[in-house]
Amino acid sequence: MAKIELIRAGANYAFDSIDENGVITRMDTKPEMGGEGYGARPMQLLLNALAGCASIDILSILKKRKQEITDYKVTVDGQREVGKEPSLWTEIFLTFSIDGDVDRLSAKKAIDLSLDKYCSVAATLRAAGATIKYELILNGQ
Repeated sequence: MAKIELIRAGANYAFDSIDENGVITRMDTKPEMGGEGYGARPMQLLLNALAGCASIDILSILKKRKQEITDYKVTVDGQREVGKEPSLWTEIFLTFSIDGDVDRLSAKKAIDLSLDKYCSVAATLRAAGATIKYELILNGQ
């Protein structure tokens, strides 16, 4: 079982959450709600979690397929419901930029396996109604 402890770290809405391994995640809200710029907003952390979860899967799969990666980056764009509380993620678009001696079909298969089968964060976001799409940019193309 995972365990997180959250403590207030500022006068308004700045928080540190600390996991069982001592890893600290800084959180805050947006400035118009009294945020101080202390950390990431909780809903953006869901997008971070998606990028991280998928990337662990993708890099692991490509490593097993003996693909040589020299650079890797993921950009995530998300759209939330408008005028609703709570405001859930509805559309998420990921751009995977991979450089190296990597076969396009292998990279696409790794991404598909992650997003459709292995990544628990993707499954959680889909269960909440989000649509997840992506593009692959391989060696700048």
